[in-house]
Amino acid sequence: GPAAGAAAMAAALKRCLVRRRDGREQHGVAASCLRELRDKASGILAIDKAREPITLVLAEDGTIVDDEDYFLCLPSNTKFVALAKNEKWSSKSLDSGTAWLSESVDEVDSAAEKWKQLARQLKDDLSNIILMSEEDLQVLIDVPRSDLAEELAQSQPKIQVLQDTLQQVLDRREEERQSRQLLELYLEALKNEDSILSKVAESETVPRKEMDVVDTSTSSTGTSAKTALSDQILAALKEKPAPELCLDSQDLELVLKEDTQALASALRWDKQKAEALQQACDQELSKRLQQVQTLHSLRSTSKGKKTLPWGDWLSSKRKK
Repeated sequence: GPAAGAAAMAAALKRCLVRRRDGREQHGVAASCLRELRDKASGILAIDKAREPITLVLAEDGTIVDDEDYFLCLPSNTKFVALAKNEKWSSKSLDSGTAWLSESVDEVDSAAEKWKQLARQLKDDLSNIILMSEEDLQVLIDVPRSDLAEELAQSQPKIQVLQDTLQQVLDRREEERQSRQLLELYLEALKNEDSILSKVAESETVPRKEMDVVDTSTSSTGTSAKTALSDQILAALKEKPAPELCLDSQDLELVLKEDTQALASALRWDKQKAEALQQACDQELSKRLQQVQTLHSLRSTSKGKKTLPWGDWLSSKRKK
């Protein structure tokens, strides 16, 4: 009878869990096929019609699910993330050192979204502070204390200590940058006047030739196009003193992976200068990862707890 028909229908339905890329709320959805799941997910997650068709990916590793048979093989209660048009899946996992500091914030995301995403990284683990860029640190410092307290479910005094800590990390990088600049100026001054004078004499005769070389190489082969780094990173490398201090650790990794020659061409530097820059990035990244590891081991030894309570971590930060 009709009851048996309904039971057969229910048996064919698969229980699924869906959420948005940056949303923490997940919704249970029952669907008999992939298309039904897609339609229901769009409705439940209130995804704008203009941003369809949505793509469904496995929450654990971002595998795109677009094959009906594959969907049917999945166990019930599989978790899916629904991506609207132009959204990319981003992992929050600890795979390659810092890949989990996912920076792929879409253009559509507002500044509000940006700070919430950063706050979430701190919620997962406070030592992520060390891996952030100066820009990200500043974003979190500028968030009104009450908003940040609410997002992190912490009291305002604790958030005050947190924001002070962020400011200290930022100040420390600035101090490092200044002392490095002073050192460079000092070394520059130590070079005797002869070499400075001979440099001046050289530079008066050289520039024309050098300019030609640069022009021909870029116009004929387009060397500068070979680098995979974004314009934003290249601009920071070129213009900022001690640029390795202002990048986040994910960007530092990208600079390291870059071919030295391609990097040199993109910045119009010689290979030696590009090598020195990569070395500086390497040291900065190692230093940050080292600091994070130290914190993690401190944390696991302290009272055998998995995570250090916020208060302890921040007060220990403060004592220094």
